[in-house]
Amino acid sequence: MIAIVDYGVGNIANVERVLKQLGEAVIVTNDAELLEQAEALVLPGVGAYAPAMERLKETGLVDFLKEQAEKKPFLGICLGMQLLFESSDEDGLTEGLGILPGTIEKLPSDVRLPHMGWHQLTNHGEAVYFVHSYGAVCDPEWIVDAVEYGRLVPAIVQKGQVTGMQFHPEKSGEVGLKLLKEWRETTCNSTQQSI
Repeated sequence: MIAIVDYGVGNIANVERVLKQLGEAVIVTNDAELLEQAEALVLPGVGAYAPAMERLKETGLVDFLKEQAEKKPFLGICLGMQLLFESSDEDGLTEGLGILPGTIEKLPSDVRLPHMGWHQLTNHGEAVYFVHSYGAVCDPEWIVDAVEYGRLVPAIVQKGQVTGMQFHPEKSGEVGLKLLKEWRETTCNSTQQSI
């Protein structure tokens, strides 16, 4: 079972629908006991960093999620990926979960913001759907894939069992499905059948 962390921020219904489309058993909850029972966790997110982090703190799950990230596959999507990092400079400095080393910084001023629409991943070579104005700055060692947008912007990061996708796989059609399936199979040792 995959648990989607419900903290009132994110495209939860679409993420749930896509995971179910892949044949996964999915629960949406902010109950620590249920989250602990799950095989993998997904942290979605849409909006601004500071209010999202505040909502996450209100659930009382911050320390719990840090612990769970050391025990099981953990996927952050869009803002959910950004929250995995140590801090963001969006609207002043805000501390994040600190699960991944690195910071979230505004994309270069010489490009159109927000970075919105379909853009090609440098390694996978396929286009996925982005909506963001801030991006991760981290050790290249953790970057699985990226997109060129004023600078090289990490699009998929991974450190151990923790994965982040800056784009919206749930809005990226067949490519998004494929990448979620790849995450499920590689980090969770899933034996799901091919789509």
